[in-house]
Amino acid sequence: MSILESHVPDPLIFSPEQGKPQQLFVLLHGEAASPQQLLPLAQAIKKVFVNALIVLPYGSVRLGDNAYYWFDPEHLNEANLAPRVAQALPDLASQIRQLRAQYGLSSEQTALAGFSYGATMVLEACTQHADLAGRVLAFSGRYASLPEMAPAATTLHLFHGADDTLIPLSHARAAHACLAELRGDATLDIASTIGHELHAALIDQAVYRLQTCVPLRRWEAALGELTAKDQACDQGHFGGEQAGRRTLH
Repeated sequence: MSILESHVPDPLIFSPEQGKPQQLFVLLHGEAASPQQLLPLAQAIKKVFVNALIVLPYGSVRLGDNAYYWFDPEHLNEANLAPRVAQALPDLASQIRQLRAQYGLSSEQTALAGFSYGATMVLEACTQHADLAGRVLAFSGRYASLPEMAPAATTLHLFHGADDTLIPLSHARAAHACLAELRGDATLDIASTIGHELHAALIDQAVYRLQTCVPLRRWEAALGELTAKDQACDQGHFGGEQAGRRTLH
């Protein structure tokens, strides 16, 4: 198939029922999909963060009907993944900054989330643009290439199914280990018996992280580095639908 040149539809937007937005969430769908893929995540966020503006844009590349991508997927491989992602990042970063400026929101009030290669986009965006967002939620994704420096002002939450065969769990483990080595602020939650899907258990765990996880940099500022390392967010492992019954380690 060849890439179809077409106008990218306007994003799906959920605005607060009352008042000015106090948070911004930008959610990026996976490959060969559309924003509708992330409606369960948007609804879960909207239920808890009632003052949030939630924006679900379309990928800029379309192949076939209602199959959007963030970058050219044809003949994609390890060698060309990173440059293709890098080429797509400036437009995404510009959209996010425009939204922040339009609503007067800071990077700390901004969260980015993505599924699959949408997760790749948000992970790489915060590596290349350190002031873009305070939180990243990466579902079943991977870095295009592991970072050489962790974003100082971003907390990264990685969520992955243990049985994911499309983007194996090893990518999430490698990312988490790399960020730990770089002294980044990151968590990893693994759901057993789940494959490459935006499962309800992963969504529930993401909301839990947003509500309860205090960024490491705040602990360090308030308590000092050694105490912070003991009390910051933990790495979790939970099974399937049993998201509330996690075994933490």
